[in-house]
Amino acid sequence: MQINEKSSVLFLFGRQMFRIMFCLFYRWHIEGVENIPQSEGAIISPNHMSFFDPPLTGSSMKRPLYFMAKKELFDIPVFGWAIGQTNAFPVKRGLRDIAAVRHAFSLLKKGRLLLMFPEGTRSRDGKIGKAMSGAGMVACNAQVPLIPVKIENTNAMLKFKQIKIKYGKPIYPPKEFTKKDYLDLSQKVLDVIASM
Repeated sequence: MQINEKSSVLFLFGRQMFRIMFCLFYRWHIEGVENIPQSEGAIISPNHMSFFDPPLTGSSMKRPLYFMAKKELFDIPVFGWAIGQTNAFPVKRGLRDIAAVRHAFSLLKKGRLLLMFPEGTRSRDGKIGKAMSGAGMVACNAQVPLIPVKIENTNAMLKFKQIKIKYGKPIYPPKEFTKKDYLDLSQKVLDVIASM
């Protein structure tokens, strides 16, 4: 199935600028891109250590990547417009944002790639944090695979350590599931990341 994935000029420019930055200053090393689906919908699921994780992940693949960002960011003049041009869409944090979840399902149904962190939030110490059910819930209900992604050293950007990003093989959700499976699936992704 061919998917029309046109991106804004700002998205394409920004992705190229991040690629140059990560290559020149952080000697980024990327593995496993063959595990990213070429045309189907999937959830890209990295561990989360830094605000740089979304642009790093999006810059390391050919296909456009969509992601949720807290609603408050869209209220900032100019910046809010800019992130909207880079495939971000707003989510109300701390609430059950049905509109954001529906938009996520819509993107996956159209065959898009969606970024969701299985931890739900950033790890403050650089270690893999506690699993949250969000990524597992969306994967189960949309019936799309999760792609585990191990990111290293984005918590030490000022030290200019080499950044590494490794894509693992798809993890498919069960056909029949309960709410317990949501958290179990997110935890499975984190366990795979820890072993990569």
